[in-house]
Amino acid sequence: MDWEKLLCSERLGDKHYEPRPNRSIFIQDHDRIVFSAPFRRLANKTQVQPLYEHDHVHHRLIHSVEVSSVGRSLAMRIGNWLEETHRIASGESNSLANIVQAACVAHDIGNPPFGHSGEAAMGDWFAEKFDDSKGIMAEVEDQQRSEFVRFEGNAQGFRIISRLEMYRNDGGMRLSKATLGAFTKYPTTSAVRESIVGSRDVTYVGLKKFGIFRSEIELFKEAANSLGLPEEVDRIGNWWRRHPLVFIVEAADDICYNIVDLEDAFTTGELPFDTVRGLLHEAANNPNRDVSSLSPAEHIALLRALSIGAAVESCVEAFKTNYDAIMAGTFSNSLADAGPMASVFAKMKTLSRDQVFTARRKTELEVSGRRVIGNVMSGVLPVFEDLFRVSWNPDGLSDHTRQLARALDLDLRDVADAERALHALADFTSGMTDRYAVRIARMLSGI
Repeated sequence: MDWEKLLCSERLGDKHYEPRPNRSIFIQDHDRIVFSAPFRRLANKTQVQPLYEHDHVHHRLIHSVEVSSVGRSLAMRIGNWLEETHRIASGESNSLANIVQAACVAHDIGNPPFGHSGEAAMGDWFAEKFDDSKGIMAEVEDQQRSEFVRFEGNAQGFRIISRLEMYRNDGGMRLSKATLGAFTKYPTTSAVRESIVGSRDVTYVGLKKFGIFRSEIELFKEAANSLGLPEEVDRIGNWWRRHPLVFIVEAADDICYNIVDLEDAFTTGELPFDTVRGLLHEAANNPNRDVSSLSPAEHIALLRALSIGAAVESCVEAFKTNYDAIMAGTFSNSLADAGPMASVFAKMKTLSRDQVFTARRKTELEVSGRRVIGNVMSGVLPVFEDLFRVSWNPDGLSDHTRQLARALDLDLRDVADAERALHALADFTSGMTDRYAVRIARMLSGI
């Protein structure tokens, strides 16, 4: 891969745009994302702790801002090294940092309410309805069902930034192709991934999940061609190797959620001080500082900051060490797991898995959240079934359905077949905040 192509500043849907002096198009990418409604809604979406009243616990928006800060620092460090070794032109380190910051701030923009349990709840609801195979569910091709049954926030995020938000169906936010490439962790569709994984042993990290719905594959293909991403051919479609900056975006996310989730768990009382202090002290390379004047919370905050700094160093080293494989599209690991801090990250993941993600309050609220999402989707489905009945003509809807669509402010503009109807249902549900989902579920249940 070639950095001159990988840093492509051409906008999706607006290839003739000329950037203004003193304002990089990549900075504009960041600003368009930050000022968007889907980004604002992240302020009321679960990071790890659902529906928490504690002001110091992270939600998705704060997490996204922190990831963008770490990503910018990582990219600047790596960009400086690339400049020093004459791999990129002088001054391009700023472009790397701006692209990564924009992609980082958008990385969770497609996540539904209630975090990853919300993704599973939506997928399970679709699976149950496909099993019944009635109405519009029977109209969706078998090959396309997997992208609903395994609903993926990454693919929903690409759909938002490339199609739904701002210039609807005409480039979406019209971000630079470099930012779109850096955003896309899993450059393939669900159907292609299923075909590949089902036919042979595939370990490439970019195929761990899918990151593009069929409805947006041509948009990604345009960006990938401009960026020069290596394209692989499968019997039912193609997939691509990751953009090198994806690894930096992913590393920033790994650093923040591994380290900051521990701080949140201490704040909520789910992990004791000594446990969190011990692991963060190791992550921060066992600093010898006088902390006698610090409260427990201040001590943890200090260690969190030092740990993030050490993690950045680790990921920079991993990028340098694996540079040739990254540029060849063959590197199939995360920078967090390939750097000197890999063993510490492994301990953090184990602790979170065994004691944070299984905490009683979190588990109870995830059970409730799944029911909320199921109630919302079941309550909204009749609108799309009625549209199907009247051959997708909104003017033919019954009075009750019209009233329901108006009460929910459903966007029916693009609904002209069953597949697009289910995407519209997923757009509506995944776009909800946690508390709005609870309120709508109550309304639809008559409570």
